[in-house]
Amino acid sequence: MILEPQGRLQKASLRARVTWLAAFCVAGAVALVSFGAYMIVRKSTYDALDESLRTRAVAVAAGEKINGSDFVGKYPAAFLAAGDVKMAVLLADSGQLLFPQDSDRPPTVAEAWDVAQGERNEFIWTDHKTESRVIAVKYQPGQAIIIAQSMSPQRTTLAKLSVVLLLIGGAGVLLAAIAGTAVARTGLRPVQRLTEATERVANTGDLTPIPVAGDDELARLTHSFNAMLGAVAESQERQRRLVADAGHELRTPLTSMRTNLELLLASERPNSPDLSEVDKQEIHSDVRAQLDELTTLIGDLVELAREDAPQVIHEPVDLVEVVERSMDRARRRASNVTFDVQLQPWTLLGDSSAIERAVLNLLDNAVKFSPSGSAVRLNLRQVGDGSAVVEVADAGPGIADADLPHVFERFYRSSEARTLPGSGLGLAIVKQVAQRHGGTATAGRAPEGGALFTLRLPGRP
Repeated sequence: MILEPQGRLQKASLRARVTWLAAFCVAGAVALVSFGAYMIVRKSTYDALDESLRTRAVAVAAGEKINGSDFVGKYPAAFLAAGDVKMAVLLADSGQLLFPQDSDRPPTVAEAWDVAQGERNEFIWTDHKTESRVIAVKYQPGQAIIIAQSMSPQRTTLAKLSVVLLLIGGAGVLLAAIAGTAVARTGLRPVQRLTEATERVANTGDLTPIPVAGDDELARLTHSFNAMLGAVAESQERQRRLVADAGHELRTPLTSMRTNLELLLASERPNSPDLSEVDKQEIHSDVRAQLDELTTLIGDLVELAREDAPQVIHEPVDLVEVVERSMDRARRRASNVTFDVQLQPWTLLGDSSAIERAVLNLLDNAVKFSPSGSAVRLNLRQVGDGSAVVEVADAGPGIADADLPHVFERFYRSSEARTLPGSGLGLAIVKQVAQRHGGTATAGRAPEGGALFTLRLPGRP
């Protein structure tokens, strides 16, 4: 029984909820104010009636007295003009209630006898049977005057007041509902635009920003939504560039491999010229080199995609051990160069395999551009600002000024590197690893004249 209206409320639109909320708030405020006003007027009306009865009773008791056959002694002359009230004299000794013959008997209670006996000065009460307000005051010794006045005029006035308050309250609630609807329609218009934009993005993939008006909370929400659309658009653009660049890089080795394989297959056909063993050996070497190039490129693409995925890293990493593992792998790949290594202790929280891959890429890049017999310098040192740097310097020709801003871009290869093996993704992986660990990767010139790559990582000694 309770869940059904809640379900209906949850299904209502936000505009309807704002309208109902405004109506309920105004209804509550109007009801509270109306109730307070009614109670104040009611109390004031009845207090005025009591004061009027008290004043009249005192005046009657102190007024002129005349003799009457029905009274013991004299009775108030006001009895002769008591058309709007009921009056009587209560005799405590005999227990009689004496009132004019042409008038109705006023009501009495036990407390009125106390007034007649002198135990009370006065007593006021409401007689619900006759709907009248009654007062008993001392008259003469052993006597009390009782005056009863109908409450019909006061009740009529209060009934009219309640109707007026009800009508005014209803009109206020209706106006509040109308105002709530208008405010909801106006205030939720930016939300409606956001909803339409979200539906447009979901249906069409259009990431056009939404126009922003004003500087309120909804405007800031629109700015945030536009920033999200911009991030999504940038991510899509990066993906498109990655796919396009990867397709371009894959096309060259695949085309060359296809040509070599077609040449080998053509030589096996009947009546086709035979290839010499030297030619076959060269084709086999080319195919193996192209397979190695494809393997390296695909591995780099997988590593780059893995680095793009957000990950939470909490693994303690000994940077010296990571660098030493990278050095061992680099030495096995390059036997024509030597390595000058200087390491200082450093630890950080991160992904040891990713950092190892980044350092190895820097070493492979240095080996690739270093002439035979030269030395590659690797230095791991603390810089005193809560971070350490891994510096890899080669003895090659260095990086041209025009290439420096682009060396960490995906698939970027300088004119000198285009004739050398590689996918153009190694340094891009280095940059992403650095950013994932809160560091930076920079390129410059080494004192030896070659290239100097620096990987800065936060941590502690």
